[in-house]
Amino acid sequence: MATSSHTLDSDSRAAARPRASWRRLTLHYVEMVLAMFAGMIVLGALRAALGLTVDFDAHPGAHYLLMATDMAVGMAAWMRLRRHGWGCTLEMCAAMYVPAVLVPLVWAGVMSGMAFMTAAHVLMMVAMLAVLLRRRREYHH
Repeated sequence: MATSSHTLDSDSRAAARPRASWRRLTLHYVEMVLAMFAGMIVLGALRAALGLTVDFDAHPGAHYLLMATDMAVGMAAWMRLRRHGWGCTLEMCAAMYVPAVLVPLVWAGVMSGMAFMTAAHVLMMVAMLAVLLRRRREYHH
């Protein structure tokens, strides 16, 4: 059976679309992580300059919530700049706060502050990925 060049071109374009789609999703994920770090660094430094910080060793949960807020603000600013809707933006920002469910483990002495911070960052990244995959069609631009 002969295969026309039109069929081959269609097949290669169809195969390229999923790769490009995953490439865009990966790029968006990296952008979100960079925006989080920018927010954490810039807003964290501003809060520190104003004396609005919380000691990590004394209050790891409060420290984390402030850091998550800094990251969420940075991420929201970037997402709005990239013209993402409020629904996507708020869901992605909410992913920053998912790890707060672990704070009672710190209060109960089951988890150290440093173990909490490590677990919180891993859980946050997984939560972000879940939001990204849930709304993958909206993140293709």
